[in-house]
Amino acid sequence: MPLHLEIITGERVVYSDEVDAVTAPGALGQITILPRHTSLLTLLEPGEMRLRKGREEIVLAVHGGFLEVHHDRVIVLADAAERAEEIDVARAQAAMERARALLAQKGPAAERRIGGPTAAISPLGVGSMEKLVIVGGCRLRGTVAVNGAKNAALPLMAAALLTEEECVLENVPMVEDVRTMALLLAHLGCAVELDEAAHRVVIRAATLRTTDLPVALARRMRASFLLTGPLLARCGQARAPHPGGCAIGRRPVNVDIKGFQAMGAEVTLNEGLYSLRAPRLVGQKIYLDYPSHTGTENLLMAACLAEGRTVIKHASAEPEVVALAEALVQMGARIHGAGSSLIEVEGVSRLRGVRLTVLPDRLEAGTFAIAAALTGGEVVIENVCPAHMDPLTHKLLEVGAQVEEGPTWYRVTARGPLRAVELQTLPYPGFPTDLQAAFAVLLTQAVGTSLVHERVFDDRLQYTAELRKLGARISVQGQTATIEGPTPLRGAPVRALDIRSGAALILAGLVAEGVTEVLDIHHVDRGYEALDRKLARLGARIWRVPAETPAATVLASGAPLS
Repeated sequence: MPLHLEIITGERVVYSDEVDAVTAPGALGQITILPRHTSLLTLLEPGEMRLRKGREEIVLAVHGGFLEVHHDRVIVLADAAERAEEIDVARAQAAMERARALLAQKGPAAERRIGGPTAAISPLGVGSMEKLVIVGGCRLRGTVAVNGAKNAALPLMAAALLTEEECVLENVPMVEDVRTMALLLAHLGCAVELDEAAHRVVIRAATLRTTDLPVALARRMRASFLLTGPLLARCGQARAPHPGGCAIGRRPVNVDIKGFQAMGAEVTLNEGLYSLRAPRLVGQKIYLDYPSHTGTENLLMAACLAEGRTVIKHASAEPEVVALAEALVQMGARIHGAGSSLIEVEGVSRLRGVRLTVLPDRLEAGTFAIAAALTGGEVVIENVCPAHMDPLTHKLLEVGAQVEEGPTWYRVTARGPLRAVELQTLPYPGFPTDLQAAFAVLLTQAVGTSLVHERVFDDRLQYTAELRKLGARISVQGQTATIEGPTPLRGAPVRALDIRSGAALILAGLVAEGVTEVLDIHHVDRGYEALDRKLARLGARIWRVPAETPAATVLASGAPLS
């Protein structure tokens, strides 16, 4: 079976075809990749890449970037790449001199940090070649601990760009979006250490080699745009593509862009790439058309190093925004009002390093809470901030579940019939849009007609088509889903469309009769660390297997659970 190889730069696709083997200049030496190679993700060094296709050998020159391997697919995101016959020798020699100068500037210790821990970041997108096989009918029981919040960790990692000193983050979830952010920071020139076992990230942005985000990598997730605010504030410029991420409707960055422009930045958009420039940002009064949490975070970071006073009105009050503000204050920023709709920032000349712990993930906790109620089980969720769970708590009680809270724990029990409710998503402290799909699954088992109104994103009800494959009685009109229940669900193959709908389909599989297969679980892996393994420890019958493995083979083999 051949490898499918793609070599991509910011300007073009240099190569896309099947090959028998790839040899590339990795950060720790030459790497030869054959079919069925172990999944990995590593930095590329400047040098030759050799492709073997039958008796033919193709030689390319690459200048840095990343190489990603999963299963029988290899993706190279290169700073520059050319086939040997296309190489401009003078330009190649100049590039090599720049590379040598950069390594000399960083020194041996820095080289080890970039080439060691960062190169050990494990695969992006491996879940695209895997699926989950679930046998429904088990009640979840036991205790589960949630990780740190992805939506808090990503802006905190971006904030490390605001200082030359070391920043240490503990309780970081080891999910794909965190790995992507680590690679983006490494591309910019940061020294990044990612300790997966300790759930720790260490970042030092002493010197930056570029302010341009690599297009292909940045488009993997929306949070990549969070790097523009710190880059603009510290370096006076940034270049980034319109961000990607989950396909849940229009997610413009207008809030960020309009705020930067109000603070004096010149912003141009050309073929999907934003170029931002400002010799020095100047504090202003900024009104947000929508309380975007990423927009608020981006402007908050930019304002910390701006000249004068910035006032952000109609700001997001999400707990993750508050956590970022508190971290920035520890770094020396002067911020007041975080957690309200009015945030004031007095700019300072510099920020210092910080060591802090990422707050618990209320969305992961909510997923387990809904799963407990859905299966009629009893689950204690640890490492939780119960106050952040209030919007979900009220709806769980309304639907008929029992909820108990402690200082850092949260217990959900459901023994009687569930009741239909009406639900609408709103910015915090409203019901979180990221738990809407999972709660909709719960409502398929409630008695009566439930209504779910999506008020945050305009295309976040796509997953209902997948639930209908399992037998759910759901109709959608505009931004409202009508759910009739209780409905017995039946196992079938379904496809995860994004992080949260993927988690919802996994929950549906827990109560569906028979076998459910959830494909494209790489979406889920972007936001949840080991969700399948944690569910298995609570009693779920769930397996992670290669996508091509028949479910019958998994069940007949007696393979251990996830």
